[in-house]
Amino acid sequence: MNKLQDKVALITGSGRGIGRSIALKMASEGARVVVNDLDREPAEEVVAEIIAAGGQAVACVGSVTAPDFAERFVKTAVDTYGGLDIIVNNAGFTWDNVIQKMTDEQWYSVVDCHLTAPFRILRAAQPVISALAKKEAAEGREVFRKIVNISSGAASGNPGQSNYSAAKAGILGMTKTLAKEWGRLKVNVNAVAFGLIETRLTQALAGDESKTVNIEGREIKVGVQKAMLEGAATRIPLGRAGTPEEAAGCVYSFCTPEMNFVSGQVIYCSGGVVVNM
Repeated sequence: MNKLQDKVALITGSGRGIGRSIALKMASEGARVVVNDLDREPAEEVVAEIIAAGGQAVACVGSVTAPDFAERFVKTAVDTYGGLDIIVNNAGFTWDNVIQKMTDEQWYSVVDCHLTAPFRILRAAQPVISALAKKEAAEGREVFRKIVNISSGAASGNPGQSNYSAAKAGILGMTKTLAKEWGRLKVNVNAVAFGLIETRLTQALAGDESKTVNIEGREIKVGVQKAMLEGAATRIPLGRAGTPEEAAGCVYSFCTPEMNFVSGQVIYCSGGVVVNM
């Protein structure tokens, strides 16, 4: 029996990168997955990949910052699979600048994606989780549900990332608060804080070349100079960046039955880099 057999997992930003690896890992362990991405094509590609491997998945396309997204996301899970068991708040991007040059748009777009969107999704999920928990308690069953919020080592502060660092620190506060609020509902609420993971946002640039990705009509610069990446790797005790699959494994571990008595905690998936908060 797979450890997540028939669990319903909602994963934001799961059309690419770490989110895609999380979706594939959850599905490989029997979960029925609601895949989300800004764009339809990558979301549907992940859904097709899961189905081709014998799993179950459905797409819920759109921006996590849209006012109606949270309710639509939860409704997709309930209408398709009859409930929800796991939520992974993974969607995100960076838009860096030193504070004196950071615009309101840069601030709010990053904070809204990394902090406001998870808040709205969890708020929308609460009535569903509460109703299911009460029904299970009345039947004498103890069923655990899992929330995994994605943070970052940048939560301790990172030059040029006041927006991102503030949001990633905020999600840790939300995680610890909901662990206390939702314990009575048998919900484990934890966070994974990533260090350097190989994704399109951390890809090496060739020379002075800059790369951009389109996020809701904005062309956001991504990528890191090769020398900076090499320098970062030397500071990682394990000697390299992590892979999306390794990142996904850390998230998955929080969703297993072995972690039923763990809540309000943060795991740093950073290759041994110690983060002081």
